[in-house]
Amino acid sequence: MKLSEELTSRGFINQISCESLAEIVDGPKRTIYHGIDPTADSAHAGNFVVWILLRRLVMGGHKVVFLVGGGTGMIGDPKPDVERTLASLEVVQERVSKLKSQAERLLGAELTFVNNYDWLSKIDLITFLRDIGKHFTVNELIKKDAIATRLANETGLSYTEFAYPLLQAYDYLTLNRTHACDVQVGGSDQWGNIIAGVDLIRRIEQKTAYALTVPLVIDKATGKKFGKSEGNAVWLDAEKTTPYAFYQFWLNASDESVIDYLKLFTFLSLEEIKNIEESFIANPAARSAQKTLAYEVTAFVHGKEVAESVTKVSGILFGEGSVELLTVEEKAMLIANAPCYEVSVGENIVDVLVASGLSQSKREARTFIESGAITLGEEKVTSPDYSVGLGKDLLQLLRRGKKQLVVLKGI
Repeated sequence: MKLSEELTSRGFINQISCESLAEIVDGPKRTIYHGIDPTADSAHAGNFVVWILLRRLVMGGHKVVFLVGGGTGMIGDPKPDVERTLASLEVVQERVSKLKSQAERLLGAELTFVNNYDWLSKIDLITFLRDIGKHFTVNELIKKDAIATRLANETGLSYTEFAYPLLQAYDYLTLNRTHACDVQVGGSDQWGNIIAGVDLIRRIEQKTAYALTVPLVIDKATGKKFGKSEGNAVWLDAEKTTPYAFYQFWLNASDESVIDYLKLFTFLSLEEIKNIEESFIANPAARSAQKTLAYEVTAFVHGKEVAESVTKVSGILFGEGSVELLTVEEKAMLIANAPCYEVSVGENIVDVLVASGLSQSKREARTFIESGAITLGEEKVTSPDYSVGLGKDLLQLLRRGKKQLVVLKGI
């Protein structure tokens, strides 16, 4: 399968600036660039689909230049609703460093990294306006989605953000000159800015350059997109989103979207994904597709060892496996990600149920026990006189039904 066919089959392509994707990726090997502004010190799930595409382009033999916008990050791409808060140079530089390290780790040493602060900070204003600004009309700029939306509402738009498309176009022109970049890849919301660079290269250099965007990743069940603007950012940085929470995010993928996510976010072959889909359709309750997705993405971002530990802890919390099989680190993960109650040796089960929050009263606790709803470890608790015999620092799961649980820790 040609790279263009592979990318199209997986759903990576939203817009291209020529008639055929094959023209961009199937012919001579190109130098492709992608830029990200340091609005945070980590990428998130909304950015991640572009990063996976970059990895696939590298695997296909293309060169990739990864731009971290230390210069444009001082300005900010226009948001459709409100002016961005300007960050200090020190904050921006710190974010640039962290994003670069994250991209190096996930995308590999084959990438070339650049920071547009290196050339944007040296721009002479009059020269820039004469040589670059004259190629842009206000009529064109105000038609761009984010700018048009801002001009239509009461918040208005500062000239700072209004000038952003010129800076991004200048980045493309600069990289075309210095690195022979002739393809820019970005999210679909960047289409207007990328096309501005394509046009600028054509006008000034009389060369053909290309634009390629990926679609916004949408949960088909809710209609919501991944990303910070939806208030549900899932970060690639383990300090911002723990590996366990990261795994759970993918594990909770909707049935309607999970196969799409497997195609976009994993490196499983399309044939493997087809087999997973068939198994999933036959038995959706087993959530085999979600489990595969969660493991594969977590392994890519955080490593196989972490993914295996997270998978084990998650399985135990959902009734698969035993606490005794966990390592010290995995037990710490279990405690950090589930309700925990410290229990003394010999403490009455009714008191434990109330104190841990699994029941609202002693009477309710006894009712749960009599109905067979309470399980300690793998043992069904049948008597309200049962005493919990858990030694110091030992862990056990106390469950009420299938979904309610508390991790008991002996003291």
